[in-house]
Amino acid sequence: MPRLHDVLALQRLTDDVFRSPPMPTLLKRTFGGQLVGQALAAALQTAPQALVPHSLHGYFLQPGLPRRPTQLHVERLHDSRSFVTRHVTTRQDERTVFSVSVSFQRAAPGPDEQEAMPSVPDPDDVAAFVPPPPVLARLLNEEWPDWDLRMVPRRRTAEGLPQAHGQYWMRHREPLADAPALHTCGLAYLSDLTLLGTATLPHPSPPVMAASLDHCLWLLRPFRVDDWLLYDQVSPSSGNGRGLAQGRFFDRKGRLVAVVAQEGLLRWSPR
Repeated sequence: MPRLHDVLALQRLTDDVFRSPPMPTLLKRTFGGQLVGQALAAALQTAPQALVPHSLHGYFLQPGLPRRPTQLHVERLHDSRSFVTRHVTTRQDERTVFSVSVSFQRAAPGPDEQEAMPSVPDPDDVAAFVPPPPVLARLLNEEWPDWDLRMVPRRRTAEGLPQAHGQYWMRHREPLADAPALHTCGLAYLSDLTLLGTATLPHPSPPVMAASLDHCLWLLRPFRVDDWLLYDQVSPSSGNGRGLAQGRFFDRKGRLVAVVAQEGLLRWSPR
C-alpha cells in the first residue's frame, strides 16, 4: 500500500496543474481522503508560504477510479495580504471526480477558546480491551498499515444498538518530518476515515450502498499526525437516503485542532 509521502507526492506539470499516478488499493473506488489530501497538497503549492490553510469545502462528483492517473487543476480565485483562496478540480480523463475550494489565512492575534475534549480512555488503554470489528481490522491492516487506529468503547441505545457516536484514537505509526504542510494534508487524508459510518450505527442492518457526497474541514490549531489524535464523531441526522456526520479532532493535550462535516449517500434494501 502507498505511504503518505507517496499519496502526496504530486508531479507538477505546469504552475497550476499537477498529476498523481494510480495508487495501489483494495478499494473499488478511490478513497475520499486521498482525493481531499491531494487537492489540499496541490493548493498548498500555489499559495504563499506565509499563509496557512484554515478551511476547505469540497464535493465528490463521481467515483474515483483507482487504476487511472489523476490531474489536479488549481484556479487562483483570490489573493490578498491576509487571505488567499484556491479552487482545485480533480479529473480522470474527461471525468471530474472531486471539486474543492481551499482558503488560506495569515496568522493573526485574537482570543483563544474551545470546547472541552470529551473524557475518553487513553489510547494505550483502549488497545488492550477494544479490538475493532474483524472486517474493519482486516481492512485497516491491509489498506492503511501505516496508520494506528484504536476504537473507544461505543455507547448503546435502549434497543442495544450503537448510538450514532464513534470515537477513535489515530496516528501515523512512524515519525514524520517537521513539515506543517505534510501534517495538514495527513489530517485531511484521515478526516474521511470511518466518518460516514457513524450515520449507520443506529440501524440494525448496514446500507447496501454508501458514498460521500461532500466534505468540509476547518483547521484550527497546529498539530502533528504522528502524535495521537482523538477523532470524536457524531451523526445528528440520517434520512432521505442521506446521512450527516460531524467530527472533531483533539490532540492528546485536549486542544481542539480541527472540525469536520460530511454528508453521504446511504441506501438500504427495501426489505
